[in-house]
Amino acid sequence: MEELKLHQVATKSSRDIIYRPLITEKSMNNATKSKYTFEVDPGANKIEIRKAIEDIFKVTVTKVNTSKLPGKRRVRFDKRGRHIGYTKTRKKAVVTLKAGDVIEIGGLNPFEM
Repeated sequence: MEELKLHQVATKSSRDIIYRPLITEKSMNNATKSKYTFEVDPGANKIEIRKAIEDIFKVTVTKVNTSKLPGKRRVRFDKRGRHIGYTKTRKKAVVTLKAGDVIEIGGLNPFEM
């Protein structure tokens, strides 16, 4: 009999899941409450996001909230006419850390400037 090959799923690294921190006025205010906002891979789930944050920043994550941000329509005009396109669909995650944990990049906390 022939052996059946199981479908192998390629696992993503932590750096492939977390794209960048989102630095906005609202995210800066939430940083004082141990809540940090990141742009993440649209296909990632909460468990993958939690493991990636814990792996990259060596902190303990207590809660992950996610939301999908749909792409917006953009219209550009030039001498050849009108061009219609869309921005990419994004996903953001608000990560709550254990009390006392802080995320620092390069020795500085980017959320408290």
